[in-house]
Amino acid sequence: MRKKLVSLVALLASLIMVLSLSGCGSKKSIAQEANTADTWSSIKKRGRVIIGLDDTFVPMGFRQKNGKLVGYDIDLAKAVFKQYGIKADFQPIDWNMKETELRNRTIDLIWNGYTITPARQKQIAFSRPYMANRQVLVTKKSENITSFSGMQNKTLGVQTSSSGASLLDEHPGMLKDYIKDKTPVMYDSFNNAFMDLDAGRIQGMLIDSVYAGYYIQHEKNPDSYQTTVGGFDGEDFAVGMRKGDKTLKGKIDSALQQLANDGTLKKINEKWFGTNDNSLVEPEK
Repeated sequence: MRKKLVSLVALLASLIMVLSLSGCGSKKSIAQEANTADTWSSIKKRGRVIIGLDDTFVPMGFRQKNGKLVGYDIDLAKAVFKQYGIKADFQPIDWNMKETELRNRTIDLIWNGYTITPARQKQIAFSRPYMANRQVLVTKKSENITSFSGMQNKTLGVQTSSSGASLLDEHPGMLKDYIKDKTPVMYDSFNNAFMDLDAGRIQGMLIDSVYAGYYIQHEKNPDSYQTTVGGFDGEDFAVGMRKGDKTLKGKIDSALQQLANDGTLKKINEKWFGTNDNSLVEPEK
């Protein structure tokens, strides 16, 4: 009787293990399916696409004082999907969770001054690049910091999960090794970092040049800031999506080219930057 009981317990344990492994496999396959599925037909059917963004990232996507969401990427996304009769809905997200939001299908796209990096390319697919950018050091002129090495033992601010934060870790000798404790202060948004810079709580910020240029230009005393270009390579902005969304990628790429051809892209660039120099999509000849 005891032997039969032991055998029965062993059998039940084996069944539980098999079911557990089977369940894990199902969860994994569901996650894989979510990332590899082509969702264009469902987006087209519902007539709207959900775009995740950090709504404090001027001038790409941000809130005006009246709460209205505006920005370069807002205008560009609307113009792209207008060609397909699809409404662009914008969903503010925690920028630190952007890839997770995409993978969980709570959003369809990441479109918010989103830099192409090798690490991100392993997780998601990108549209063709549409704008050039680079990471710059912003300080107050009163600090007399004119190079990365001038940040020796000073406090640096960086946005969490930004391309600047990644570059800081990937190339510590360029800037990270100079700063106080070789550790930056992390911020959820650049707005908070700018406030701390103005208050003297930090002495520098590693930030996107497009953000820095626009923000400083609209400050009361823009001449009080110093912008320093270091040795980091330039970056390209693109739209992030799940790897399975090949049709969606093709539609966005094609629409960006059409906007360049008909002059709409140039108008949007000039509206927000006063120039078309940073555009990476040229009209077809």
